Amino acid sequence: MIAAIVFDLDGTLIDSEPLWEEVRRRIVIDHNGHWPPDAQAQMMGMRTEEWAAYLHDDLGVALPPAKITEQAIAAMGDLYQRNLPLLPEALGAVGRMAARWRLGLASSSPRLLIETALSLSGLANQFSAVVSTDEVESGKPAPDVYRLAVDRLGAGSAQCVAVEDSTNGVRAAVAAGLACVAVPRAQFPVDPAVLATAAAVLPDLGRLTPDLIDSL
Repeated sequence: MIAAIVFDLDGTLIDSEPLWEEVRRRIVIDHNGHWPPDAQAQMMGMRTEEWAAYLHDDLGVALPPAKITEQAIAAMGDLYQRNLPLLPEALGAVGRMAARWRLGLASSSPRLLIETALSLSGLANQFSAVVSTDEVESGKPAPDVYRLAVDRLGAGSAQCVAVEDSTNGVRAAVAAGLACVAVPRAQFPVDPAVLATAAAVLPDLGRLTPDLIDSL
């Protein structure tokens, strides 16, 4: 029996990955770094500390990691306040799942941005457990954030389903022992070998239904 559903946030409920790419790329360019084509994909799932270090150490940003973090979070918060990029089917999908199961959130975003997004979207009261990768030792694809979310929900991993959009997210959920429903985004496709480990693959959140979850 399924006991709980654990959602990812960035790329799954909000279309924030293009904004993260815009903000990080601007920091890199403004501070004499270099931006490779796969930079955003490399950072998907990383903890704040990890991606700030990546910008500094690997991409050559001439700022301390703490300053990189400060600038990026401030810029993202400003963009959210102007226009939160909530995906079209997000509210419906969360509502359908909340009507049947307890919900958790396992996000790679900093806690401040998670709270901002949930508040602006009106989804804050739907989640019984909200976890940021900043609270665990390693970001996605490590399973840490999903394990903590499941613990806080008081459920076993085998009784939980994750909803993810990215290669690192699917890896993290599967490694934690959850069945994973993948909802890939065309801009950041999931590695085919990783996608094959998902319990179901959907074209959009509109297809995330109780009947689908019951079938897993």
